[in-house]
Amino acid sequence: MRPITAKDLMNPEILTVSDDMTVEEVAAFLLANEISGAPVEDAERQVVGIVSLVDVVAAWSREEAPGEGGSLLAAEIMTPGIESVNEDATVPEVASAMLKGHIHRLLVTREGQAVGIVSTSDLLGLLITEE
Repeated sequence: MRPITAKDLMNPEILTVSDDMTVEEVAAFLLANEISGAPVEDAERQVVGIVSLVDVVAAWSREEAPGEGGSLLAAEIMTPGIESVNEDATVPEVASAMLKGHIHRLLVTREGQAVGIVSTSDLLGLLITEE
């Protein structure tokens, strides 16, 4: 029996936000898609960072009146760069990368290209037994 890999766990649909989206737009996108974070792409569609609901809340706590003009952009609140694992990475390797980086999501790559995303929720799903 082969080990479970990132390819088995990943969601092949990578939902991204644009680096020029406002904090309010990012929040609406994350909530509408029922996700807690997403990779951030620049104008050339290159992944440049990651943004989460925690980043949104932190940004709102710095602003005087969230939702009223002059909002920060995704590029200003994101964590630059993004961690990734190869699609053949085992569950312990995925979990180790997340723990080491103190992160909740990883891009899954094949030959250097993103093919999916795996989150801590995906890992927790392994603990649930279908009845």
